[in-house]
Amino acid sequence: MVEKKCKKCGSTQFTEATDYMPIKPSKGSFRGANKIYTFCLDCGEVDSIRIENTTIFKKIVGN
Repeated sequence: MVEKKCKKCGSTQFTEATDYMPIKPSKGSFRGANKIYTFCLDCGEVDSIRIENTTIFKKIVGN
């Protein structure tokens, strides 16, 4: 596995956390999916943001 390196400070210590507000389809759905942030523990630079459960969006697109 390749070790990540922070683009801002060069650290190799990262962790993941979620936002308190889920992302929701714009079609008025009450269901949502968590955003997972991967960020540097030393400077806080966000390395990536991903959506935990994309199936609710696939159902909207398929209709």
